[in-house]
Amino acid sequence: MTSALPQLNELSFYGLPGAPKSPQDLIQECKDGEALGFGSTFLSERFNIKEIATISGVAGAVTSTLGIATGATNHNTRHPMVTASFSTTMHRLTNGRFALGLGRGMDAVFNAYGLPTITTAQMEDFAGIMRRLWNGEAIIGHNGPAGRWPFLQIDPDFREDIPLMLTAFGPQSLALGGRAFDGVILHTFFTDETLQRCVRTVKEAAEQAGRDPDKVRVWSCYATIGDWIPEDIRLKKTVGRLATYLQAYGDLMVRTNNWDPAVLARFRADPFVAGFKGALDQKASTAELEHVATLLPDEWLAPATYGSADTCAKAVLRQLDLGADGVILHGASPKDLAPVIPAYRAIRPAGRFDHLKANPAAS
Repeated sequence: MTSALPQLNELSFYGLPGAPKSPQDLIQECKDGEALGFGSTFLSERFNIKEIATISGVAGAVTSTLGIATGATNHNTRHPMVTASFSTTMHRLTNGRFALGLGRGMDAVFNAYGLPTITTAQMEDFAGIMRRLWNGEAIIGHNGPAGRWPFLQIDPDFREDIPLMLTAFGPQSLALGGRAFDGVILHTFFTDETLQRCVRTVKEAAEQAGRDPDKVRVWSCYATIGDWIPEDIRLKKTVGRLATYLQAYGDLMVRTNNWDPAVLARFRADPFVAGFKGALDQKASTAELEHVATLLPDEWLAPATYGSADTCAKAVLRQLDLGADGVILHGASPKDLAPVIPAYRAIRPAGRFDHLKANPAAS
């Protein structure tokens, strides 16, 4: 069931946010999101119950207007023929609503699994391979950063226009997004200055590559935590989520936002944090997260929106005013976000986003 009101193609949500108990939750989330008028959903892969090809197919099968992006999967976990075939299957299943989104992943995880770590050069090479395969080309004797393959081809008759997205963090990845991808997904808890700097880096790289910077859509990933959500859940989605990012790649978060590294050092040195096994947002109790909250400055939790539906709606629109082309309302399901959407519609500038397509990387 789709919304009778205009589709909000500048807004998206993440499917299966947090640590869902069942992938079946995605079915209702997609139906709810489409009914509310969200333009798209982003699906992030996890090595548990969020295998990306499966959940992408689910999202495509139960919707008719919703854009769908992998936000993100890693190119080193599948043969390029598998990824290219998955993408063309999704592209045709959804009549062009699908975008393939890639990300760098975490070196520690890949090292543990015996997978090669991902470089910027590999992702650029892989993006080129995908575009060539989708265009029917036979790739013979490829030997590049992404790997070596004697022969690659899907179908010589294919002429598929499938957008590519990149989840980017550091300046090299952002620049890669601008010169070789159609959309860029930023990280959660980015300050206003960081958001503007990242958008600028992407757009300038696109221009330097001879591309139209307006056709590379940059998405803010913006934690949207309304005051109608129970307090213990809010704690997981704010303190727990940021703390988990700091566990995984705290140095990069701090460097990107120009935060004080001494605060990160104190966070890591805390006996509870240092001895904790697992992700804090998934495994820590409410009492434990209340302790973690004492280690995080308010400044670090501020790049998100909290409070009433009106407050959240205004903050979301401000992300667009700061330069983002779209906003992923992160950390909550469409059901949790439902109060924000009518409040946002009430202040949405007439005609400003009419040119956008539901596919979150389509120009």
